[in-house]
Amino acid sequence: MRKKGKREKKGKGAEKTAAKMEKKVSRRAKKEEEDLEALIAEFQSLDAKKTQVIESTCPPPSPRLNGSLSAHPEKDELILFGGEYFNGQKTYLYNDLYVYNIRKNSWSKVEIPNPPPRRCAHQAAVVPTAGGQLWVFGGEFASPSGEQFYHYKDLWVLHLATKTWEQIKASGGPSGRSGHRMVACKRQLIVFGGFHESARDYIYYNDVYAFNLDSFTWSKLAPSGIGPTPRSGCQMATNPEGSIIIYGGYSKQRIKKDVDKGTLHTDMFLLKVEGAGKEEDKWAWSRLNPSGVKPTPRSGFSVAVGPNNRSLLFGGVHDEEEEESIEGDFFNDIYFYDLRKNRWFPGQLKGPKSEKRKRRRGRQAEAEGAGDEEMEKQPPQGPVEIVKEVVAEDGTVMTIKQVISGPAEEKERSESEEEEDGALGQQVEPCPRSNAMLAVKHGVLYVYGGMFEVGDRQFTLSDLYSIDLHKMEEWKVLVEMDPEAQEWLEESESDEEEDDKEGAEGGEEEEESSEEESEDEGGKN
Repeated sequence: MRKKGKREKKGKGAEKTAAKMEKKVSRRAKKEEEDLEALIAEFQSLDAKKTQVIESTCPPPSPRLNGSLSAHPEKDELILFGGEYFNGQKTYLYNDLYVYNIRKNSWSKVEIPNPPPRRCAHQAAVVPTAGGQLWVFGGEFASPSGEQFYHYKDLWVLHLATKTWEQIKASGGPSGRSGHRMVACKRQLIVFGGFHESARDYIYYNDVYAFNLDSFTWSKLAPSGIGPTPRSGCQMATNPEGSIIIYGGYSKQRIKKDVDKGTLHTDMFLLKVEGAGKEEDKWAWSRLNPSGVKPTPRSGFSVAVGPNNRSLLFGGVHDEEEEESIEGDFFNDIYFYDLRKNRWFPGQLKGPKSEKRKRRRGRQAEAEGAGDEEMEKQPPQGPVEIVKEVVAEDGTVMTIKQVISGPAEEKERSESEEEEDGALGQQVEPCPRSNAMLAVKHGVLYVYGGMFEVGDRQFTLSDLYSIDLHKMEEWKVLVEMDPEAQEWLEESESDEEEDDKEGAEGGEEEEESSEEESEDEGGKN
């Protein structure tokens, strides 16, 4: 009994501490957010000049990260909204809307009156209602100085059939935040986690909210059991039974004045409805212990739901934090999580099929083609490190270190076979990155943009790749990385020089919207 009592007291103490911290952050953030509201209103007045829908074909969108890429529920299209771009001195924020036509491999820009304000690190979810709806919640905006942050708590819906934006004003929803996660689950939008940051303080969340898509009302869930600790940038997916999976994420805490410690979470939880069918659903947390090969610890990974009841994560970064600097290892691998079997496994490229290759490798090639079951059963295999160089327009040579989850000897063997008969050709793949945008349509995964760092320099990407998740044979390049799109202004360069360069596509509007980069990209996603 005494032990239980102590645990209860400890739990209540932690709740009080969290409540105090939230009040402190809210107090300090209020003044900052009031200042920024005027700036946001200014941008919205520019958007208000748009009075009709204008759809025009265009080149691929400018480089960006922390936007959202969603598959249209009825058409062979992907919808890109928002995001950010940092050029070394400024970060440009976007609220533009792009549509990618999968069959034509072409982009169009859709200008719609009264869009949501510019933002990054928001969440978007698509539902098939009335020809398709794209729901957007939360996200982040910041001052040009990068010292003031605004976290949105607004909810918007884009009616895809009529191409109209609508803000849904419903009370009782989550507080302002970014880096949260949101999924559509049985006529509800479920929002979990995220963080809120002011100039001097920050707080991470582990609360859960549900928005009812029929009554247009918010409710805060109070699940029983022990759930995840506060975090942002986790993986969130629904399984066929309507339960929700949470994996990983990132959080940081202050260990002494001006010293923060980041944590990469690798735990996994199930949020399940109990007593479904009653007027009020009761939810419960439980801990999951999946089998298989789990992803290596990382933040800034991107997530999507694939075919055959599998969710997946792609890329990310593992930061080695020193006292003065952060060195990051970026990834471009895929890990699948089987929602029915509670099992992780790495996505291994099989390579295009070839008769010569089959003959040369005999049974091994046949085993490779034996399907996903075989792929899942493969024993854990060590990662392979590959180093490649990219030359930017200004002559900067970027050395990119990438880690492939496949076995080293396999890689060497397939490369030697390439040299012998050219059966495989040159394998292409996205370069390692974090905070990319993912979408899956007809079992094909699309990866757009994101970023990686070399030393103090950040490279924001605008390339587009696809891979058939049923076959896992090869990546296809739909839009190549353009080194000329990589602008980087050193801090010592003059403001005049900066003003002469547009940085992100769009020029005038984008120049006005700027924010400094968040100190830690891992937390933003």
